[in-house]
Amino acid sequence: MYRSFRRPLAALAALGWIALAAGPAVAHAIIVEAIPAVNAVVHGDKLAVALRFNSRIDHGRSRLALIDAAGKERTKASPRDALAATVENLTPGGYRLRWQVLALDGHITRGDIPFTVVQP
Repeated sequence: MYRSFRRPLAALAALGWIALAAGPAVAHAIIVEAIPAVNAVVHGDKLAVALRFNSRIDHGRSRLALIDAAGKERTKASPRDALAATVENLTPGGYRLRWQVLALDGHITRGDIPFTVVQP
């Protein structure tokens, strides 16, 4: 009789693990749209930047900084499910958007988006 309960019990345990694994996935915030795009060449001295993520982000703990070729940082941010800012007085050269967001799952994600500014 003991053997007759092994298989159903093993099947029930396997189904339990599958049910737990199939629960809602919680993922880090991942960029789904970046303006400017990685390695983009942009024209002019004014630029609207925006990063949109696949999940909502914490407003108070998310940042967006513009870093020029000399390493000078200008911080701009207005987070919702995106980080956005308008930067002005850009001179030609290489720049990076450095971003850091705290997703509502509690994980911090960060990265850089390099781009180049040229005269129109």
